[in-house]
Amino acid sequence: MIVRLIAVGLIFVVLISGGCQGPPGRIGSLPSRTLFTGFPDPNDLGVHRSASEKNGQVYTCKVGHIDLAHARMAIDWTAFLADKTYKNLLADNTEFSFKLKEPSVFFVELTYPENWKDMSREQKEVLAREISIRLGAYFTFTGANWHEILTWFGYKSVGFFSEFSSAFSWEDTMSDLLGTYVADEAIRDTNRSFNEAATLALNRWLEMLEVQPSSVARVASERVRGLWYSDLVFHTVMKKRNLNIGLVDGFVAPWTVSSISQCDETEPETFRVPNADFLSEYGFSMSFAIEPRGWEARKILSIVYPDAKKRNNCLEPAVHFSPIMEYIAQDAVKRYGPTVQKGD
Repeated sequence: MIVRLIAVGLIFVVLISGGCQGPPGRIGSLPSRTLFTGFPDPNDLGVHRSASEKNGQVYTCKVGHIDLAHARMAIDWTAFLADKTYKNLLADNTEFSFKLKEPSVFFVELTYPENWKDMSREQKEVLAREISIRLGAYFTFTGANWHEILTWFGYKSVGFFSEFSSAFSWEDTMSDLLGTYVADEAIRDTNRSFNEAATLALNRWLEMLEVQPSSVARVASERVRGLWYSDLVFHTVMKKRNLNIGLVDGFVAPWTVSSISQCDETEPETFRVPNADFLSEYGFSMSFAIEPRGWEARKILSIVYPDAKKRNNCLEPAVHFSPIMEYIAQDAVKRYGPTVQKGD
C-alpha cells in the first residue's frame, strides 16, 4: 500500500491507495519480557509510517510502559477520523458512520448550531477543523476501548488465536491515549507532512514522559514477572489488568513499576481522556452509538439491556461503557483475585 498525504484547505487527508478502508494495522506486543516482545531504542524509532518505523515496548518514568504499535495506530486513526468528520461537517451532513478494524459500526448524528448556515465558508472551515480534531481523538479513544472490550469477550482479529491476554493489559489505555495527544499536535503542524509531524511529536512526548533506554524497559518488565504476568512457553498469562479508561473522573492513571532507580525522583502523571462535552461550547450536540457485530454482540448487549424485550441493537458509549466495565471488573476478580486491578 502507498500512503499519500493530500492538503485540503485547513486540514489534511490521510489516504491509503485504493480509498477509504482506513489506516494500516500494526502488530502490538505485551509489556512482558517474553517471546515476541521487542524493546527498541527510544532514540531510534524511525519515521512514522515508513520502512524505518520501529515498534515494541518502551518504558517511561511518568506513565510506565508504552506499546508503540498501539500509540501509532491511535495516531493514524485520529487523523483519519478527524478528516472524515471534517468532510461531513463541511457537507452539512447530520449523520455518518465508520468502522475500525472490527466488524462493529459506529454511528454519529450531529445537530448544528442555528447560525451554521449563515457562516462563511472560511468560518465553517476554521470551526470544523477544531471540532473534527477533537472528535477524531474522542472517536479513536472510544474505539480503542471498544476493541479491548470485544477482546475480553473473545474477539479474535487473526484467525483462531486468542487475544484475551492482551485485553486491558496495563499499558494499553495509556498507549492509545498518548496516540491521540500526538495526533492532535501533528494535525495542527501545518509546516510539515503528517508523518514528519507525527514523528517529531511522538519523540517529543516520549522525551517529556522521561522515556528510558531499552535496557531499563527490559528491567521494568522483568521486575513484574510473576507478579503482573506469568509466562509459559508460547503463552503469557496477564495477572493484572488496568481497567481504568477514565469513566469515573475523566482521567487515566497509568501504572509504573516501582524500584526503577532511574525514575526515583519522578512522580507518575494522570492524563485527561478525550470527550465530546466541548461540542456545546460551539452550539453542537451529538448522538454517538455502536452497533456490535459478531458473536460477542449478544453477550455484551445482554449486559446493557438485561430485559431481552427491550434490547436494542446499538449501545451508547457514554451511557453503556460503565455497566460493561463493571461486568468486566467483576469477571476479572473472579479470574485473578481481588488485587487484579492493583499495579503494585
